[in-house]
Amino acid sequence: MKYTAIDSQLYKQNRERFIKKMKPNSIAIFQSNQIVPENGDAIYPHKANSDVVWLSGIVQEKSMVILFPNNLDKNYREVLVILRPFELLEKWEGHKLTKEEATSISGIKTVIYLDQVDSFLRAWVHHAERVYLDTNENDRMDTSLPRLDLYYVYEFKKQFPLHQYERASLLMKELRAIKSKQEVAVLQKAIDITHKAFLRVCQFIKPGVYEHEIEAEIIHEFLRNRATRQAYGSIIASGDRARILHYVENNQECKNGELILMDFGAEYGNYCADLTRAIPVNGKFTKRQKEIYDACLNVHKYTQKILKPGKTWLEISDSSELEMNKQLLKIGLLKKEDIKNDEMGNRACKKYFYHGLGHHLGIDVHDIGTRNTPIKEGMVFTIEPGIYIEEEAVGIRIENNYWVTKTSCQDLFKGIPITTEEIEKAMKK
Repeated sequence: MKYTAIDSQLYKQNRERFIKKMKPNSIAIFQSNQIVPENGDAIYPHKANSDVVWLSGIVQEKSMVILFPNNLDKNYREVLVILRPFELLEKWEGHKLTKEEATSISGIKTVIYLDQVDSFLRAWVHHAERVYLDTNENDRMDTSLPRLDLYYVYEFKKQFPLHQYERASLLMKELRAIKSKQEVAVLQKAIDITHKAFLRVCQFIKPGVYEHEIEAEIIHEFLRNRATRQAYGSIIASGDRARILHYVENNQECKNGELILMDFGAEYGNYCADLTRAIPVNGKFTKRQKEIYDACLNVHKYTQKILKPGKTWLEISDSSELEMNKQLLKIGLLKKEDIKNDEMGNRACKKYFYHGLGHHLGIDVHDIGTRNTPIKEGMVFTIEPGIYIEEEAVGIRIENNYWVTKTSCQDLFKGIPITTEEIEKAMKK
């Protein structure tokens, strides 16, 4: 890992939170993601299972976390499973965690090797009434692909058919949505690195540079500040390409007079930042560009004011869409008759604002959490309204990350240029 060591107390507290939610005499089993083959003998970059990371901080492949708070043997109530290090493997792949190192990262005192787990686990399961098994239940997940987590569930239930089974993901969706101060401190580092990258490219961008050159500057700044990687594939879209929400080519020239939409974020300590800005390639907004940008910013600021505990994210989104209707009316994109009879879920603004208002943020960019239950203190959301105008070849999106407090929310990107005046100042050399 590139990032500096994170206090294992963070993961200890997370395990305690999960254990409090478990039913009596239950065992919970969490498996890391598998190494996924690419072409030939190549592999895709490994991304650790988010639940395993949340519980332990361990990112090494083939790791497991097992929680059995009612185990009669107190030494095995929290167990971490890791690969057994051996010389030949380390010659090919590098250092693997020792038991002592795994304990230092996770705070879990009992560490066993993967080749031992079957015999241990069988004995533990026989003394449990219920088994929590973990699956990916992110609402945005692609369900068309074969899934190893479901295969593990299927095989496990074949071995132990008479146990009662519970979905660990239901508890995780509730718990991971609420970020502790320790989690937000790590997230803030990812955000601070992202802030630095934005200021760097503000000084770099000018007519004639290519989108991929800007992306290279961003990645450079990430890595030199110990970010693990990009939190997601950067979107660097100049001109009309900014209307493509998940534009990934990043290979065109940025031309004088265009706006360039940049959506990027660093991952640090396994937590993800998520920033979007639209800035002028030549360093100066036109009158019309400023008008559109300010309309989008007004919706962003409106949402920030109403983001607080109590309402659901769906209710927040609908209120913000009504505000977007007003702003689009002011800048001539909508007429009064367009919004006269619109309704929730089908607002007139969707012609120009055709994506969601934001999402939960944390270990995953699109972190788990619900949209139809009341927002609670501790949740972290992105706010990212956008305006996309085909006839003007313009796409603008403004995104910051917010931590919900008791009565309002805290802008974790506070201080990064967000107004047109602040952006122009940052671009002036």
